[in-house]
Amino acid sequence: MILFPPCKINLGLHIVAKRNDGYHNLETLFYPVPLCDSLELVAGNTIDEEDAAIISEGLKIEGDPKNNLILKAYYLLKEKYALPKVTFCLLKTIPMGAGLGGGSSDGAFAIQLLNQYFNLNIPFEEQTTYASKLGSDCPYFLYDGACLGSGRGEILEPINFSLNGTWIVLVKPNLHISTAEAFANIHLSGKENLKSIRDIISLPIPTWKDNLKNDFEDSLFPKYPILKSIKEQLYANGAMYAAMSGSGSTLFGLFNAEPTTKGQFGEHFYWQGLLD
Repeated sequence: MILFPPCKINLGLHIVAKRNDGYHNLETLFYPVPLCDSLELVAGNTIDEEDAAIISEGLKIEGDPKNNLILKAYYLLKEKYALPKVTFCLLKTIPMGAGLGGGSSDGAFAIQLLNQYFNLNIPFEEQTTYASKLGSDCPYFLYDGACLGSGRGEILEPINFSLNGTWIVLVKPNLHISTAEAFANIHLSGKENLKSIRDIISLPIPTWKDNLKNDFEDSLFPKYPILKSIKEQLYANGAMYAAMSGSGSTLFGLFNAEPTTKGQFGEHFYWQGLLD
């Protein structure tokens, strides 16, 4: 059985408060983008003596494989369900450290794969609970469509919002920005002047430029000037709206027609497509 975990962009990202547990409360709109990894589940593990293994191709995944959210999802479910040995086959297409949630999507879809393949009949709410234990934005990828996110990002509200027919360009410089680094110098949104993302996205896309903000840009653009430069180039090439996704380092631009921007960004150009 094979599934195709997509990535996401954040339309606006407000860091509104520091929590007592060390995390931050935020407000954002998660939106799916049809740039996908491929994740296949095969019963049995002939690679090693572990209960679960990953065969990975495509983009190189750094770090200890045992920390991969796919394997963590398997062992999380195995605490309650009698899962046999399995092998996951991953074709990695979504870049890491990019603010696109590729690893989180893979972890969430591993839960879906295991549930479907072994007929576990896990209720949707329970699946989201498992996903939240993997990471703050993992539960989003169990939904199909746009969601407003709050809390750490795990409190989700599906909304009737679509960018259908809009073109998107993803530009990723050769930077890997960890979540810890992104939060290190974050400036909290001023609550007294904070406009609701729900209200902002109800307006025409060209008006978002002056209203829809990713708070991480304030701390990361001075440190990495190339990020600001790419955003400016997206606007110069006709983007209706451009911003950094999540904690970076990917910048995206939304266009009302198929763009011809690939040559403008050279090696930093990553992908473009039509949104559903």
